[in-house]
Amino acid sequence: MNIGENIKALREKSNLTQQELADKIEVSRGMVAQIERGSKIPTLILANAIAKALDCSLDEIILGN
Repeated sequence: MNIGENIKALREKSNLTQQELADKIEVSRGMVAQIERGSKIPTLILANAIAKALDCSLDEIILGN
């Protein structure tokens, strides 16, 4: 899986919508959708914010489960 797929799986596991995750990391829902589709790659800072919001490690975001 790629980073976007990993984020989507972790988000769904956390029972969050794209909008809820976007609100937590202070980006638009569209940005979350683009990241999950793989058309955008999050910066390291944003990936770290996503990991914190999803209560997981940065490794899980980058490498998967």
